[in-house]
Amino acid sequence: MRFVSDPPISIKIRKMKERVRWQNPLIMQKGIDQTRMVIEDASDDGSEFSFLVVGDSGSGNHQGYNPQRQIAELMLEHKENSRFVLHTGDVVYLVGSSEYYQQNFIKPYREFLLGGEHPERIAYDRMIFTLPILPVPGNHDYYDLPFVFGLLAQTALPLRRLLKSQLDFDIGWHGSFQGNAYAQAFLDYLKTFQNQAELDRHLDRHYIAKTDTGRCLLYEPGRFTRLPNRYYTFRCGGIDFFALDSNTFNAPPPLPATRKGKAFRRELEKRRNQLEQEKEQILETYSTFNSDSPEEAEHINDLNAKLEQIEELKLDIDKQLESNETTVTDFEQLDWLKQKLIESWHTKEVRGRVIYFHHPPYVTEATKWHQAQTLAVRLRLRQVLDAVSSAVGSLTEGRPLVDLILNGHAHCLEYLRTGDTGHADSNLNWIVCGGSGYSLRRQRIEGPELMETFEDAKGSYTRKVAESLLFVGRSGQGLEKRRPYSFLRIDVKDGRPPKFIVRPFIAERIHGKWQNSQPILDFRF
Repeated sequence: MRFVSDPPISIKIRKMKERVRWQNPLIMQKGIDQTRMVIEDASDDGSEFSFLVVGDSGSGNHQGYNPQRQIAELMLEHKENSRFVLHTGDVVYLVGSSEYYQQNFIKPYREFLLGGEHPERIAYDRMIFTLPILPVPGNHDYYDLPFVFGLLAQTALPLRRLLKSQLDFDIGWHGSFQGNAYAQAFLDYLKTFQNQAELDRHLDRHYIAKTDTGRCLLYEPGRFTRLPNRYYTFRCGGIDFFALDSNTFNAPPPLPATRKGKAFRRELEKRRNQLEQEKEQILETYSTFNSDSPEEAEHINDLNAKLEQIEELKLDIDKQLESNETTVTDFEQLDWLKQKLIESWHTKEVRGRVIYFHHPPYVTEATKWHQAQTLAVRLRLRQVLDAVSSAVGSLTEGRPLVDLILNGHAHCLEYLRTGDTGHADSNLNWIVCGGSGYSLRRQRIEGPELMETFEDAKGSYTRKVAESLLFVGRSGQGLEKRRPYSFLRIDVKDGRPPKFIVRPFIAERIHGKWQNSQPILDFRF
């Protein structure tokens, strides 16, 4: 039995549509665009602005300390000068449960919430942000927990306390219920309206912003802070932002029914068995550690991180083994992105574009760079950008189609730039901001250059498609281990094309203490 489960893509899509009453007749009648919103006071307040970025933040305490709270306190210094916060996903670990929103999101970010002086009084499905926090769903926000594991997690608590074991994955009785907790926390959950009259009043109260695509939701900081959909777009200072749900277009292609494909399947099955054995060995070592010892507490932290990595690697293998000709890809969302990007390039007042979603197409973090999901997302995004490039033609005047792409999922901070990929994702800026709270990861031993194998009429060849220009993640060993947690401040400057100044901020845990650092590197493009 799996420790956690990830719902099929078809269920994710269907459930999320039900929650926002996707294309309900009344919504269609009123000419409402359910994928667009306007942030009150953000679109017409000058072309220069700043915003913050966090990701993979949703953990609780780590052996008595909370990295996410350290990041939130650092972010507060920039709150007054920022228009909004982008969250690249995994808002709540381990299984996106409503039971952990209070501990893992509301309390750490209480100063960003209305009534945050009493965070214990804020319900997860009643949050109102004073500074917009605009997330996309991560994989953990969709995860579920088999009932038997929830039962074991609760009944084992007394034994764990007796043994002073800190095997704590922030697991309660249940998981996310197929992303329902995330939807209730952040989306305009129209499913709650029992009749058309209630829905009609709600739409006329909150879907009052007028754009070139019709009416849309008005996001009002301090009053009404709901998102219209799991993927959406908004404009600020002449920059179009596109938020995506990459959980529904990350399915690996089916393994070929060839000798080579069957051999690869056997290798995957063998690797999965090895990972299961590694997990069992780790679990057996827990009772040997004393969490009251600082050195041993560090080992416990490392074991928790290793277990979480193993579960993700197993899930990635499972996706490959289970993928078949009926596997769903969210082409509706991908087509939406294509059309919106084309419209953006045909809109004169738009001077730049930013895309953000959870799974990074390019990354050199040790556990994610070669995953099947990583490559699947790269393929799907390439297809979209290639189609956009063909449609807009010379309108770009040599500029990249997108100024910046932001991701999470890999627990690190990384800045990469693609080279010549042979596709429209060439020469783009990619930033992975996934080191804002959960256990950090190392860079792969293969180094900063990402290679890819191509085939043409002459045969196959390999070339560099991307290079990591900055990597901030776990380093060192034992008591010398360094854990630099991070977030970004991005300043958007005037001009066409716009200039972006990216400033990383670090809260580092070393020798059992915290130390904050100023930006280790500003990069501009």
